[in-house]
Amino acid sequence: MTGAGKAAGPGPAPDSGVLITHAETVMGTVVSLTAVTGDVPEPTARAAIRAACTVLHAADATFSTWKPDSPLSRLRRGEISLRQAPEEIREVLSLCEAARDASNGWFDPWALPGGVDPTGLVKGWAVERGLAVLHRAGLPAALVNGGGDIACYGTPAPGRRWRVGIQHPWRRDALACVIDVESAVATSGTYERGPHLIDPRTGRPGARAASATVTGPKLALADALATAVAVGGDEALAAVTGIEGYEGYLIRPDGSETDSGGMTFVHAEPGPARDPLG
Repeated sequence: MTGAGKAAGPGPAPDSGVLITHAETVMGTVVSLTAVTGDVPEPTARAAIRAACTVLHAADATFSTWKPDSPLSRLRRGEISLRQAPEEIREVLSLCEAARDASNGWFDPWALPGGVDPTGLVKGWAVERGLAVLHRAGLPAALVNGGGDIACYGTPAPGRRWRVGIQHPWRRDALACVIDVESAVATSGTYERGPHLIDPRTGRPGARAASATVTGPKLALADALATAVAVGGDEALAAVTGIEGYEGYLIRPDGSETDSGGMTFVHAEPGPARDPLG
């Protein structure tokens, strides 16, 4: 998944404890971790962040399609069977099956060239696992941003919510919108990495959206659905609309916009995006 969600939440009030941030290069991107310590001692909080980073690196070692010795690469080459693969791979592929059904086939890791490739879901899954480490450590609020795949809990300050800015697909210095996020948001598009998304119905590069954003309670599914909407456009967005708890926001290639109706925009409903040729 290629995305551009940017955490835009305010800093915590003085009684919320220390705000800690950390950036970790992993999974081919920079993952930023932000935590509010509350009553947790700062050394304990920092240890939890290190533990979360260890979880992210472990996911990268298991699922990387670029590392020839990763279990996923070996599975794709037929050197090991799914039964011989780590349990995490079976778990992720099971989630991929559910996402394929939920998206009406617009997300389909088995339709990609080179063998099964869960990249469109696994980064969100890994970010969720990293966030869970921070939650178990007792931190009252935290947000993990894996290159546009964002999972969070709690509030960054009393009476505030986590806010995420969605990168404008054609204007690097602008945001398309800002939304409130309770649990997860994922953004996908071709504006950062070019035409890398594969249409599962043709097996060839294809995208019917300039940018696609999905929010919901689980980042792994939101990640997969954002990929689906980026590929399938309005048709895939219609599938998202039917999934309880999930909302989608789409910028079409011509600059027009639409959403599923339940997205929480901070200021107002988004207006037309700038024409890409303008």
